[in-house]
Amino acid sequence: MDFSIATILSLLSPDKLVAGKVIEKKLGCEDEHEIEKLQIALDILEKIGVVTKEFGKYRRVIEEDVVEAKLRCSSKGFCFAIQDEEDADDIYIRESHLSNAWNSDRVLVKIIKEGTRRRSPEGEVKLILERANPSVLARVVEDESGDYLAVPLDDRLLFELQLKQNGQTLDDAINHLVHVNVLRYPIGQNPPVGKVVRVLGSDAEAAADTDIVSSKHDLPQEFPERVLNQANQISPEISPEEREKRVDLTDLLTVTIEQDIVQENNLLKETALSLEKTEAENWLLGVHIADVAHFVPEETHLDREARKRGTTVHLGDKIIDLLPPSIYECCSLIPNKERLAISIFLTLDDKGQLLGYEFKQSIIKVDHQLTYKEVQMMIGAGATKPELESTLEMLNNLVFSITPLIKARRLQLGGFEINLDDITSYFKDEGRIGAIASYSTLPVLSLMTELMTLVGKVVAEHLNELQVPAIYCTQGKPDWDELEDLLKLVANLKLDFKLQSEDEIQPLDYYHLIQEFSKSDDEKVLHYLLLNSLKPNKYTQHPAPHFGLAYPIYTHCTSPGQRYIDLQIQRIIKAVFEQGRDRRSSRVTKGVDLFSNSCHGQINWNVLPPAVQSNLEADLHSLITHLNEREKIAQDAETDLAGLKKAEKMKDCTGQIFNGLITGVQSYGFFVQIEDTLVEGLVHVSSLKDDWYEYRPKHTCLVGRKNRTAYRLGDKVEVEVKSVDYYRQQIDLVTVRGGSAAVDEDFED
Repeated sequence: MDFSIATILSLLSPDKLVAGKVIEKKLGCEDEHEIEKLQIALDILEKIGVVTKEFGKYRRVIEEDVVEAKLRCSSKGFCFAIQDEEDADDIYIRESHLSNAWNSDRVLVKIIKEGTRRRSPEGEVKLILERANPSVLARVVEDESGDYLAVPLDDRLLFELQLKQNGQTLDDAINHLVHVNVLRYPIGQNPPVGKVVRVLGSDAEAAADTDIVSSKHDLPQEFPERVLNQANQISPEISPEEREKRVDLTDLLTVTIEQDIVQENNLLKETALSLEKTEAENWLLGVHIADVAHFVPEETHLDREARKRGTTVHLGDKIIDLLPPSIYECCSLIPNKERLAISIFLTLDDKGQLLGYEFKQSIIKVDHQLTYKEVQMMIGAGATKPELESTLEMLNNLVFSITPLIKARRLQLGGFEINLDDITSYFKDEGRIGAIASYSTLPVLSLMTELMTLVGKVVAEHLNELQVPAIYCTQGKPDWDELEDLLKLVANLKLDFKLQSEDEIQPLDYYHLIQEFSKSDDEKVLHYLLLNSLKPNKYTQHPAPHFGLAYPIYTHCTSPGQRYIDLQIQRIIKAVFEQGRDRRSSRVTKGVDLFSNSCHGQINWNVLPPAVQSNLEADLHSLITHLNEREKIAQDAETDLAGLKKAEKMKDCTGQIFNGLITGVQSYGFFVQIEDTLVEGLVHVSSLKDDWYEYRPKHTCLVGRKNRTAYRLGDKVEVEVKSVDYYRQQIDLVTVRGGSAAVDEDFED
C-alpha cells in the first residue's frame, strides 16, 4: 500500500496517542514489507521531532515556527510556500532552502525570518510531506556521454531525470514527448531517476490530448488488482436482514433523468425522482440517492482507493472513475431492478416553500430512465405511449409547478445563474462550476440542478442541527482584485450597474450584473468572465456560506459514486440511522425523530456515541485537505483539456481574422476574448508597430503617443491569429483594426 508522510501525519493529532497497529490498519498495511516501510517512516519522523512516541503509541508534535504548506515555484528557481488558511502569509523559499522539494509538493516549512509590512516571511523546507509529481511529462534527450535524460516540459521543475532503460531502447524516443515515472527523487547531490512508461508522440500536438492531461496531472489509468478483486466479490442481491431495515418504495413511480453521455455509455445513475400530492394538497418530492456506501465498506481496499482518487475526473469521452465498474453495476438506479437508496422526501407548498423533510433508508425500483432531451421533448409534445402518461404528468408538475418556484425563492435570497453554451459538468448539482448554469438549449437541466442543490442545503442543515461531524461545501466571495477589471469593463460598456455595498461583493450584485449583461451585445463573453471570477468550491468541517448558490449552509451529497465527500456524507447519515440516539438518556420515555426536521431545536445531547463522534471528527479532519487538493487537480485537468481543445481549434485558424473584446490590459499588451469561440489571446505590445504605446494603470489602457489611439477594457477589435503554442495554450494575436480614440485623461499618470 502506497502512503505518504502527509497521510501518516493526518492520522495523528497532538492531543491523542495512536497505536502503531491502528496506523497500519488505517493505511491498509498487510504484508511484512509494508509494515516495515511504515515503521521506518515513523522512526524517522520521531528522530526529527515531528512525532513523539509514548508507551509504544504515537502523537503529532506541533512547533510554533513550523507550518504546513504547498510549494508554488517559478521558472527562475525561487518558490513560495502557500498555507491552507486563506489569510495566512505566503512564505518565501530560496532555491538553496528547498531541500530538493519540487513545485506543488506539500511540505513542512520552518520560518527562519519573520515578515515585515513590505516583505514576506522567509522559510526553509524542513520535511517533504507529499510529492506532487510522481510522474512528469518530458522530452527525451541524449547527453554527451550517451546517457538518456528526461527534460520536464513544466519549466517550474528545474531538473533533469536520468532515465533507466530497463531493457528498453530509448533511441526512438529521443526528442519525443514521453510520460516518465519517478523511480527515485533527488538525494543529496544525486539527481532524480525515472523510467519512460509511454511515448506519447513526436511532440505535444502529435499526442492525444487526454493522454497529455492524464500524464501531466498523474491521473490513475486503472485500478489495482486487489481493488478489482474486492469489487468483483460484491453482489447487488439484497439480504433479508437488509430488507428489514428499509422502507419498501418499489411501488412508488420513480424516474431517472440523465445527460446523453451517461445514458449512451451506461454510466452510473445515482439519483431518481418521485412526486406525489399529500392529503394536505402539498407536494411530496422524493430524491432517491443510490446507497453506494453500502457496497464500499470503510477501511477496505475499495475505500482507500476511492479516498485516494477523491473524485471522478471527466475528460470528454474518457472518464477517470472513483470506483470500479462492477460497483456501479451493483448500485446504479436502473429500470426494473430493486436498488438500495437513501431517500430524502421534501414537503413543499404550492408556492415552493419548503415545509419539512424526512430521511429514509429505502429500496426503490426505477420505472423509467430518461435523458434531459427526452424530458424536454415529452413536455413539449406530450406522451407518445400510454404507459408514460403518469410519468408525463409528474414531469410537467416538476418542470412547470415546482422547480420554477424553488428557483424563484433562491433568486430572492440573492442567488443567480450563469448562462453557458456548453455543458461543462456531469454532476447533478452545481459541480465544479461553482454556480447553477443555465443552458438555452437545455433549460430542464438547470431546473433539475435547482432540486439537487436544494437537497444539498437540506442535508447540510440537518447534519448541523444534529451536531454530528460533517463536511460542508463552501465558496468564498470573489477576490476584489480579480473582479475589479470586470467591473471596469462593465462601466466602459456603459452598463448601468452599481455595487450594493462598496465594502464587499454580494451574490445579489452578481444577479444584478447578469440582468445588465442581457442588454449587451457581449453577453456571452461577460457571462464567461463572470464564471471565471468565482472561487472554486472548498470543503470544511465548519458551516460557511456558499457564494454562488447564495446558501448560508450547503454540502455535496447527490453523487456518492463520483465524489468521496458525498460518500462520506452518506456514511454519516447511515451512522445516525444505525447508532443515533433519539433521547438524552434511557430514562426519557419519548425520543425525537432524528430523521426529519421536526427534531430541530430539541437536541441538547450527542446524537452519536462518544467514540463514534470522536473517530469521525478525526477522520474528517484528516480528509479535508486531501479532498480539496484532489478537487483542484480534477478541475485543473478538466480545464487543461478544454484549453488544449481550444488551442487545437485556433491552431487551424492561424492567419484568420476574428472579432474580439478587450478584457484585460497590462504593460506588456492586452488580452482579447474572441467572441465566437470564447478563446482568449494576447496582443503583445511589441506587435503594435504603428506607434509607441504607454501603459496607464489608472485607466487600464495602452495609449499611443502620436496617433492618440487607445486600447482599453471593453474596446472592440479585429484580430488575426498569429501563432499558437499548443501545449502552453498560448495564443498570440495581432490587431487588424479597432481600439478607440484617447482622451486627455488617458495621458494622466
